[in-house]
Amino acid sequence: MTKVYRDFWGRKKIHALTNLNLTIERGEIFGLLGPNGSGKTTTVKLLLGLLFPTSGKSWLLGYPSSDLKVKNKVGFLPEESYLYKFLNAEEILDFYGKLFDISKKERKERIDRLIQEVGLAPHRRRPLSQYSKGMLRRIGLAQAIINDPELVILDEPTSGLDPIGCREIKDMILEFKRQGKTVVLCSHLLAEVQNVCDRIAIFNKGTLQVVGGVKELLSQKDVVEFLVRNLSDADIHAVEAFIKDKSGDVLSISHPSSTLEEIFVKIIQNHS
Repeated sequence: MTKVYRDFWGRKKIHALTNLNLTIERGEIFGLLGPNGSGKTTTVKLLLGLLFPTSGKSWLLGYPSSDLKVKNKVGFLPEESYLYKFLNAEEILDFYGKLFDISKKERKERIDRLIQEVGLAPHRRRPLSQYSKGMLRRIGLAQAIINDPELVILDEPTSGLDPIGCREIKDMILEFKRQGKTVVLCSHLLAEVQNVCDRIAIFNKGTLQVVGGVKELLSQKDVVEFLVRNLSDADIHAVEAFIKDKSGDVLSISHPSSTLEEIFVKIIQNHS
């Protein structure tokens, strides 16, 4: 897909996304990374049908992304949740449950479970106008999955949360995967993405730069480390042949990992 924003006279102004070709597998947690203006949000909006591509097509769960049939199977948490602040947690979830035509009994069961899962049980009847930013992210996440979607798209889901809240949201994302859901995660917290994603894509200036498994991308292929036991301190500095001569046990020979932050910065700098 390609997306070009034009000015008032129809002239090409900004290439927000250029020739994106990407496949996300069912049941995986996929991370979209990139600096501001790199094309992540544009990609998400194109998939959701909030924008139309200048060229190209996209599909969700086997349907064209513009097909209304797929909308009931998708949950979305935007970076900024615009919720009715005069409603409380129960009322806002009930409102969105009605939009999905969920029965009254099923809505009540889901609302009770979701409020408990996102940690808002003590505040379920407080109006959202009294919620902190972190609490609004929690109720926004509950709203995003009220329809029990097959595909969950999360844009900065831990924004405004304390470390405990971040851990709870991460555990929920991993639970989505255990339930067989597909999760697309946009985040600036690289450590968060590194800990939960199966694969990632890094964007820069509207172009997909890298896509691959997290472990694969972090592995330093030109460096080898030895994990050894049953050797004295003096033997640790010996080469592998010497270790074998000393009857040492080589537990593993592997490639040490970098961090996602280092890989991210390197890729962006190389394409700037």
